[in-house]
Amino acid sequence: MDMTAVRLEAAGTATAPALLLRPWTPADVPALVETYRDAVLRRWTSGAVHDEESAAAWVRAQRRGWAAGERFAFAVLEAPQDGEGGRPAGHVVLKRPVAAAPTAEVGYWTAAHARGRGVAPRALGALAGWAFTAFAADGPTRLELVHQEDNTASCRVAQKAGFAFTALLPAAPPAHPRDGHLHTAVRGAPQEI
Repeated sequence: MDMTAVRLEAAGTATAPALLLRPWTPADVPALVETYRDAVLRRWTSGAVHDEESAAAWVRAQRRGWAAGERFAFAVLEAPQDGEGGRPAGHVVLKRPVAAAPTAEVGYWTAAHARGRGVAPRALGALAGWAFTAFAADGPTRLELVHQEDNTASCRVAQKAGFAFTALLPAAPPAHPRDGHLHTAVRGAPQEI
């Protein structure tokens, strides 16, 4: 899939602009470094972005994921009037390590400057719609979203994006040090947003 051609959109709201989702680029490195200075973001993510070098490595990894067809990561931008998009307001990703598998995982985060404007649920809804359409011929038919049980903001995002609570997951250190929630969205089921 040609990542340079993939652009997704999510409608604006009465209080927030529309969103533009596009693959991460090297030009995003400075904004990524700034975003990862947020202690709240670092608490809930596993990304190792500390400086421009590590941010550039992170962007290269996202781009390799596209090339391999295993990880489709999008920078989420709040669209200004010119339609080009400003600095990244968030990130969404479809993790599909096995082509044609019926299940794939999604993930996301929101930059501190954009929290409270519905960025994550709208971006996640756009990603889910794209995944179910772009891969209609060979799956996935089910998307899974996993978060730590004590991450109540992620639980709200999942629910707003139409991902139903499916199960309580026991801790599985070191990757999952605490109990978690599993939310799912199924192709053909209505997405809320």
